Amino acid sequence: MKPSLLAKLDQLDQRLEEVGRLLASPEATADMDQYRKLNKEHSDIEPVVARYRDYRKTVADLAGAREMLADPEMKELAELEVEDAKARLAGLEDELQILLLPRDPNDERNLFLEIRAGTGGNESALFAGDLFRMYARYAERQRWKLEVMSASEGEVGGYKEVICRIVGQGAYSKLKFESGGHRVQRVPETESQGRIHTSACTVAVMPEADDLEEIAINPADLRIDTFRASGAGGQHINKTDSAVRVTHLPSGLVVECQDGRSQHQNKAQALQVLAARLKDMQEREAHAKEASQRKSLIGTGDRSDRIRTYNFPQGRVTDHRINLTLYKIDAVMDGELDELVAALTAEHQAELLAALAGD
Repeated sequence: MKPSLLAKLDQLDQRLEEVGRLLASPEATADMDQYRKLNKEHSDIEPVVARYRDYRKTVADLAGAREMLADPEMKELAELEVEDAKARLAGLEDELQILLLPRDPNDERNLFLEIRAGTGGNESALFAGDLFRMYARYAERQRWKLEVMSASEGEVGGYKEVICRIVGQGAYSKLKFESGGHRVQRVPETESQGRIHTSACTVAVMPEADDLEEIAINPADLRIDTFRASGAGGQHINKTDSAVRVTHLPSGLVVECQDGRSQHQNKAQALQVLAARLKDMQEREAHAKEASQRKSLIGTGDRSDRIRTYNFPQGRVTDHRINLTLYKIDAVMDGELDELVAALTAEHQAELLAALAGD
C-alpha cells in the first residue's frame, strides 16, 4: 500500500483514540451539538480503523510466517500461512482504498426528484408518468417514503412535470446518478401506422437541504404569488387561493406548489423545493469548475446529456455513460433498478480510485 495512504490511516487511528477520549470525558455532554458531531465522527472513522487494524495484524502474521520458513519442520505450514496472509492483505488493501474514498456529504440525505416532459408532446408526458412510476416502485422496494410535492398532468395522461420528495436511508446515494436526459423509443398508443417514435424527459435528483438556513435564502429576494389551485384534489382545492408560486429573483428559479391542503403548507413545500434547487445549482457550479480540470464520467450534472435510452421494441435499457445494456425493460420499468444503481456506483468508485492512485 502507498505510504501516503498508510500515513492517512495512521492519522485516522490516532484521531479515533482522541475522539473516544473526548466522548468519555465527564464534560462531553456539556455542548450537545459538539457531542453529536464527535459521535458522528467516531461512527464514520471506526469501520476504517477496524479494517486498518486487521491490515496491521495481517502484516504481522505475514512477517511471522516468513520467519517460520527457515525452520524445515515448519516450512510446509509456513508456506500455507504466507499464501493465506498475502490473500487477506490483498483483500484488505482493496477494502481500505474504497473506505478512504472521499465521501459525498449528501449521500445520506433525502432528496427531491423532478421529472419533466421534453420533446415528444403527449408521448413525452406519458413517458414522464412511466418514469415516475418506475422511481415510485423502486422507492417502495427500498421501503422509502415518497410524497408528491407538485404535479402538472399531461393532456392524455402522465405528467408535464412532477416533483416529489423521497425520504429514506441513503436515498440520494442510490439515485444521484439519475439526473439527465432519459429517451424512450416505442410505438405510441395513438400511432395508427405502428411507427416507432422517440421522445424524451429530463430527470433532476437534488439532495434535500437540512434547513432553509443552510442555503441562506433572503426573504427580500422572493416574490410570492397565490392563486386558485386547479386539478384533482378534493373539495377544498378550488375554493381559495391556496396554490403558491415562489420566484427567487436573483436566480430566476420559480417553484409552484398546489397539492397541499393550505396556502401555508404549499408555501412551506415550495420553499423546501427552492432550497434544494439552489443547493443543487451551487453544487453543480462548483462541480463544473472541478470537472473543467478533470473530466468526470458520472454525475456531471449536465441535464442536457442523454444518459439512458429505453427501447421498448427491443426490450432493452441502455445507460450510455457506462455502456451497459440490460434486456429486461419490463423489470426496470417496474422499479428493479438495483443492477443499474450498482453498476453506476461501481464505475464512480473506480474513477475515484484512479484519482486516488494518481495523487
